[in-house]
Amino acid sequence: MKYRKLGNTGLDVSVLSYGASSLGSVFRDVPKEEGIRTVHTALDMGINLIDVSPYYGLTKAETVLGEALQTVPRDRYILSTKAGRYGQDEFDFSRERIIRSAEESMGRLGTDYLDILLLHDIEFGSLAQVMEEGIPALEELKQSGKIRYYGVTGLPLPIFETVLSRTALDVILSYCHYSLNDTTLLQLLPLLESRGTGLINASPISMGLLSNRKVPDWHPASAEIQAACQRAAEYCRDKGEDIAKLAVQFSTANEQIPTTLVSTATPENIRNNIRWTDEPMDEQLLAEVRDILKPIDGATWPSGLPEWNVAQGRNGERL
Repeated sequence: MKYRKLGNTGLDVSVLSYGASSLGSVFRDVPKEEGIRTVHTALDMGINLIDVSPYYGLTKAETVLGEALQTVPRDRYILSTKAGRYGQDEFDFSRERIIRSAEESMGRLGTDYLDILLLHDIEFGSLAQVMEEGIPALEELKQSGKIRYYGVTGLPLPIFETVLSRTALDVILSYCHYSLNDTTLLQLLPLLESRGTGLINASPISMGLLSNRKVPDWHPASAEIQAACQRAAEYCRDKGEDIAKLAVQFSTANEQIPTTLVSTATPENIRNNIRWTDEPMDEQLLAEVRDILKPIDGATWPSGLPEWNVAQGRNGERL
């Protein structure tokens, strides 16, 4: 396993990290024991960053993860969780709720501090509340020693420009913007580097688009995006390759991307993902697949409130 620096945090993070959403049975019903074995497999094979949220499985993921970590020395892993999102349409970025959320998460996870706390999917919250209450609450938690580093997550890239134009962040988590079908996250790298902000990239298979499995019915991507990704997956199958392997290798190969989160609750799947990062990537296949996906390169889908989808400066001007 390779490790890279996470911005100015001083943390060395594994290039492949573990996203614990699957432990909450968000994709399929996962027996607790299977989830625990998956966590231990990830750690034993070199993963050191684990990311979770109270939203995943409505606290189930945090609870199962906490049980899995009971027997693991605290210095063996970097623990990241989130606050602010608690249900499909339940968001609260108020100071009181963020502080209480952190305490509740620490209780479920069996720890007295969090390495990273992220405001979860901020594009669904009020810009004013996120900036005036949510982020100051994170700073308060950091000053008290309850968390070491903090940041925000979300889908639209402009949200990060908006927040970073007004305040400093230790870390951001972006998903579905550095993968075979969308590399627009690269546009944000100069800003992150200038601020010393660490980057966690998530979902190298674009929430199931780059997979041999049927795309979930809930997936927000357009029919055009889904069809192109299906063509790319079929092309890989015809070549005897798995597009998920290529996707994981592509996302972890870029040294400007410190770490990429993958989520599974199957020990064999996490083993495969980790092994793929150490295998050489088929550059010819990569070029051919990227060519198939070129018509939809960078295409995404709307997420959140309109006020977040245009980058804004400190005084509200559009950037």
